[in-house]
Amino acid sequence: MTITAASMQKDVYKEFHSRAYHPDVTEVYANFTSRNGKLSNVENNDKVAFVGLQYFIKSYLQEEWADFFSRDKTIAVAEHKRIMSAMLGYPVNVKYLEDLHDLGYLPLKIKALPEGTLVPYSVPPITVVNTKTGFQWLTNMIETVLSCENWPIQTSATTSVAYFKVFKEFAEKTGLPMEFVPFQGHDFSFRGMFGKQAAAMSGFGHLASGLVGTDTIPAVLFAEKYYGANVDQELVGCSVDATEHSVTCSWILEGEIEFFKYLMREQSPTGILSVVSDTWDFWTLVTEYLPQLKNEILTRDGTLVIRPDSGDPVKILTGYKLSPVSEYSELFTDQKQAQLDAVSSGYEAYRWCGEYFASNEQSNKPLMLCEIKGLIECLWDIFGGTTTDKGFKLLDEHIGAIYGDAITLERQRQILQRLMDKGFASKVVLGIGSYSYQYVTRDTHGSAVKATSVVKNGERVAIFKDPKTDTKKKSAKGLLKVDNVNGELTLFDNVSEQEEKEGLLDIVFQDGKLIKETTLAEIRALINEQI
Repeated sequence: MTITAASMQKDVYKEFHSRAYHPDVTEVYANFTSRNGKLSNVENNDKVAFVGLQYFIKSYLQEEWADFFSRDKTIAVAEHKRIMSAMLGYPVNVKYLEDLHDLGYLPLKIKALPEGTLVPYSVPPITVVNTKTGFQWLTNMIETVLSCENWPIQTSATTSVAYFKVFKEFAEKTGLPMEFVPFQGHDFSFRGMFGKQAAAMSGFGHLASGLVGTDTIPAVLFAEKYYGANVDQELVGCSVDATEHSVTCSWILEGEIEFFKYLMREQSPTGILSVVSDTWDFWTLVTEYLPQLKNEILTRDGTLVIRPDSGDPVKILTGYKLSPVSEYSELFTDQKQAQLDAVSSGYEAYRWCGEYFASNEQSNKPLMLCEIKGLIECLWDIFGGTTTDKGFKLLDEHIGAIYGDAITLERQRQILQRLMDKGFASKVVLGIGSYSYQYVTRDTHGSAVKATSVVKNGERVAIFKDPKTDTKKKSAKGLLKVDNVNGELTLFDNVSEQEEKEGLLDIVFQDGKLIKETTLAEIRALINEQI
């Protein structure tokens, strides 16, 4: 990154805007808003978790622009002029940047809601305005980078909040200890993200919700650098001793029983140990190897976590919905009839001639009883456990399960609901990967930065966007105020200058200085209050 990078963190066309605004315009006022959830990745979503602005302020508005202001003016604008002139095909006039350098700071004022606020669609959590005449171009020059640095974190945080809410819901229903809930959603998305910075940003969004399980180390570093977190004083993010398939494969000659013994005895005799368990034959490991290791597992000072990593996570963890008909062969002479009857009745498996079969598959390969039961019930059969105050089975504290692949919000609910239907508390950890956190775009929540007011010839003029060809892109109008109405955040647009000073949007940045700072702990506490 060159020393003038800050001035070029924009779309090329914005280079023209310092000259394109009406000559009499001296102020431009804009906002960042998530407009609608028509494409939301969260079903029936109505709010977006506002997180990430402080990172944008510290990293871009302060750190990157500090390089610009600290250099000699000629040097500070030279690279900008070279690149922009080449891209536009004519010598660009950089006087507007030279004037900014002479000023010595960014003349901007940013107002915002507290980070961690769950903001309804169409309500802006951020407004931006230039504070000095002659720099009206600056407000929307930062639109591009403001958008691209904020919507991803907010989108990931919104997704993470949705996961957290469902974990919390089923913990309350089944009597699972609430202190376990923050550990139930584990961020495994790093390798699937669009670069390490995206992993850090999204990973922070995951942590902001209150979920603490993560293998994304850059997210913890991000929290310490930009949000006052400190791993020496608080639980920012955590993980456990865990294996991967390459490690298991290194024991191919000795076998998995010896592998488990080595790990538990020699390398991880205490605490939580997670072992990927489907490198070869998962159900053999569950039904044959774990019973042989039962005493060692139950006497170990810690929890052994079994981690399947392939197949349908819903069925692997919870089993199949088995037809209550004890033996279809007693009713039909043809197995195909039995299969069709099970399918039409909504069952995933049926019993025929003493064996189990999947009803939605054409194959006649029988299923094992352990597959019908699923991992959690199999672990209960082997290790037992206790019963919660809500009457649900809770696995022994020495054994647990995590599924780290192919989890979605839909599958999360299916897994927890099916466990509850079978009488089990929701003691399971689910890995949240890049599908959840990266299969999104700026359109997922309709996030956009739009100008709504200008000062022209000394007079306040409300401006707005209202394309007749796409009404969903209609913007707010004029100065904006956000207030609480009957417990719901509400936008009031086209308000007076006095009204704009009121409401819930507070100044967080002005003229190069961070005015109001927040921490990860405060963000988590605020989100927790709202869910």
